[in-house]
Amino acid sequence: MALSVPQWGVFEQAFSGPSDGNPFTEQWIRLVAESPSERIQTEGFYDGSGVYRVRCMPSFPQRYTCTVTASFLTQPWTGCFDVTEPQQGNHGMVHVANRFHFAYQDGKPMYPVGTTAYVWHLQDPAIQRATLKALASAPFNKIRFCVFPKHYEYNLGEPIAYPFEGTPMDSSVLNERNFQEYTGRTEGNHFDGTRFNPSYFRHIEECIRKLGELGIESDLILFHPYDRWGFSQMGRVADERYLRYVVARFASFHNVWWSLANEYDQLPAKTIDDWEYLASVLVRFDPYHHLRSIHNCGPFYDHGKEWITHCSIQRQDVYRTAENTDQWRERYQKPVVLDEMGYEGNIEHGWGNLSAKELVRRFWEATCRGGYGGHGETYLKKDGILWWSHGGVLQGESTPRIAFLCKVLEDIPGNGLSHVPARWDDVCAVVDGEADAGPKPYSLWYYGFQRPSFRDFHIDDVTWYHVDVIDTWNMTITDGGIHQGRFRVPLPGREYMAVRLRKKEEGSRKP
Repeated sequence: MALSVPQWGVFEQAFSGPSDGNPFTEQWIRLVAESPSERIQTEGFYDGSGVYRVRCMPSFPQRYTCTVTASFLTQPWTGCFDVTEPQQGNHGMVHVANRFHFAYQDGKPMYPVGTTAYVWHLQDPAIQRATLKALASAPFNKIRFCVFPKHYEYNLGEPIAYPFEGTPMDSSVLNERNFQEYTGRTEGNHFDGTRFNPSYFRHIEECIRKLGELGIESDLILFHPYDRWGFSQMGRVADERYLRYVVARFASFHNVWWSLANEYDQLPAKTIDDWEYLASVLVRFDPYHHLRSIHNCGPFYDHGKEWITHCSIQRQDVYRTAENTDQWRERYQKPVVLDEMGYEGNIEHGWGNLSAKELVRRFWEATCRGGYGGHGETYLKKDGILWWSHGGVLQGESTPRIAFLCKVLEDIPGNGLSHVPARWDDVCAVVDGEADAGPKPYSLWYYGFQRPSFRDFHIDDVTWYHVDVIDTWNMTITDGGIHQGRFRVPLPGREYMAVRLRKKEEGSRKP
């Protein structure tokens, strides 16, 4: 009887093999799985204790035959498995749809509403549980976190584990005052970059699984500069070995995105040629072509590169953040995700002390300009646990307002919004693909920090529109009546208001 696996689930087969020498560099194992509709070829990996694993993610409800070859197998292993209906909540991988937006493999639109908790998975188990509990009731469907440990302000402790065999430097001398002295320091670290710590990566897999059960995408940051262990300075050979191991372990999970780097321009040991080479490794060894991005601190990477599927943006200006979203869309002709447009919090840095109202304003601004905002929270507490780095408990006021925005997005009659020119003081969005058509059946007008007591509209002279007045901060939607031709919409003279116009399906006759 054939094995079975759900559509977009993980098929896995384990094999016993040699554990002497260095199995990570001296042995190999590969899988080829075929159905009438697809052929998947993947690298396997050594999982410690003489165990080797191969995995694949089937995309079609068909029978697959599979062949496994390995350096230690005297002859290929063959088998088959049947693919059943997907598990509830699994809509498949996310891909680019309608050029500037996203959808799941089953066609359901996906509006990425992300948050950042860089090393939540490397904290005490109680903090990890608190993070997952917070995410279960939050609106976020994507979370950015690092594969490597992080060394940065407010995050100077040791992680619960390390990706390679070895021992770290003595961190007992680290504190906030000498943080800068130790940034990037590697003396005292004794890690073997040729020997992975399988339990470290198994734990990340478990985190990816748990996030998938919550319907959350794992936006995995593969390299970053916040380092005192030397992981950001391993060199191209070690980097490729690490990437291939990560892809072999994680690529078969449907809810994975690849972020090649966070603040790529802060890693002086790597050139653009290095990044392009590492990107080619991702493209070559990921048979599913998960979403791929690279994130900036200062200058943007060239998001026009073919391997980049979407723009992962950190704002470059203190004042113009989400306001540039439509320009970036036009420049790169790809989806724009503002993964770092500032965080709600109270720390000393300008990027980490936004008010909740300002962060929510930036979300709406990004949305109405055809992109997607990103959340983070940096409240300094007595326990030293900041969501942006450690996860834990969400306490800011922006989260429920972002959830309210998500409900508005779910009511869009299409896949995503596009900014259209309007009056000089309007930010107006229509359903993407309708910007050049006649009267728009749906439009969303956002006023941000302005406080109008009314706005006048004239779309055309024949169409009846159902008007909604949206208070984006107080999270209310008020019926503004049904209007035709020239009409006035009264507003409360408060900040953060929006107006939504939806065409009446009954036609041009007022009920």
